[in-house]
Amino acid sequence: MEISEETFISNLGTHLRQLRELKNISQQDLANDCGISKSQIARIEVAKINTTVRTLIKIANALDIEPKDLLDFPLK
Repeated sequence: MEISEETFISNLGTHLRQLRELKNISQQDLANDCGISKSQIARIEVAKINTTVRTLIKIANALDIEPKDLLDFPLK
């Protein structure tokens, strides 16, 4: 199966938002826990930026999940 970069980044953002909301964490709280800006979290969630692996690791740590769990989502 081939997937475009845009589709993958969009799916990642949607999945991140779902994980964050499941843990009842605001964008601001997640940003504070990661040491990044709230606007960066928002841009990741709406697929405006292609984030780095380093940032994904910070987000996974803040959500108390494995980094691989951020990438475990159905491709749409």
